[in-house]
Amino acid sequence: MKIRVLIVDDSAVMREVLTGMISAQPDLQVVGAAEDAWQARELIKQTNPDVLTLDVDMPGMDGLDFLSRLMRLRPMPVVMVSSATEGGSRETLRALELGAVDFIPKPRAESPPAEYAELLAEKLRAAARAHVNLATSVAEHRLIASQGAMPAGTLVAIGASTGGTEAIREILVDMPPDSPPIVITQHMPAGFTQSFAHRLNDLCKITVSEARDGEPALPGHAYIAPGHSHLRVLGRPASGYSLRLDQGEPVNRHRPSVDVMFETVAVAAGSAAIGVLLTGMGKDGAKGLLAMHAAGAHTFAQDEASCVVYGMPREAAALGAADEILPLSGIAGRMIAVLRDRAAARRLA
Repeated sequence: MKIRVLIVDDSAVMREVLTGMISAQPDLQVVGAAEDAWQARELIKQTNPDVLTLDVDMPGMDGLDFLSRLMRLRPMPVVMVSSATEGGSRETLRALELGAVDFIPKPRAESPPAEYAELLAEKLRAAARAHVNLATSVAEHRLIASQGAMPAGTLVAIGASTGGTEAIREILVDMPPDSPPIVITQHMPAGFTQSFAHRLNDLCKITVSEARDGEPALPGHAYIAPGHSHLRVLGRPASGYSLRLDQGEPVNRHRPSVDVMFETVAVAAGSAAIGVLLTGMGKDGAKGLLAMHAAGAHTFAQDEASCVVYGMPREAAALGAADEILPLSGIAGRMIAVLRDRAAARRLA
């Protein structure tokens, strides 16, 4: 049975382009194309789509208002088709907070049509299988007390893809100000990672920024791989860590790649590291988490029930890469407990 897709975009040209790309896929079917929120509402009732593509900027009721109402009244998988401008990236992140499963920038003239069409199709397929998470308020989160100094030399590495922006937010808002350095790779295009870092920095007790080449990884800070570069970690627990960026070939079709980051963390930090693999389609990060596990790191994978898309964590679990498989809501607390236990063991040594 084909996946039924409804397109919502005020541009007739964009509706035509998306319709052509989606209809060319043998397992996807466009069941309608709406030019505004009101037409979309009626077509949803008439066609009962499996997944929606949604523009942000529309006349009358914009995409964010429509998405907010949709998630309250009829939750369904939504993929945002958004501008890659700074303003567009902020609005896209807000859409993910409201419950959108994923996003894709609008196609550009220089974008290879076949590559864009395949990426769009992959996101629609994943969205159709996704667990739709309703928006949660940041105010619901409470800071988890560290109850003692964090162990020196520890490093936390987090990887995620589809659904990961909200999963990362949920973890980071719970991290105390004295957290160890945290490095993060989230599959996200260039132009969006900086807005993502700024958004998290406004919400968290720790400092969150887009990683810069050559900078030290400091306690109380989280560093997000830029959308154009792999993030690597160099150093040793005793001497501290530094960050390196490079634009090498994609790994698992991704740059930044979670595997690249995890594998360098395994070498640099070894048993002093903590690895976390969150929701996302594909397998990026599974082998890297296994490398961290083999190096003695304590490793976590998100469980199926709390994942938007149970792909990357499932691959890690199949490899035996995860010491613990937990719901998203339990990961930050367990991380803090592991860190606290390490600190206590060092004091007693």
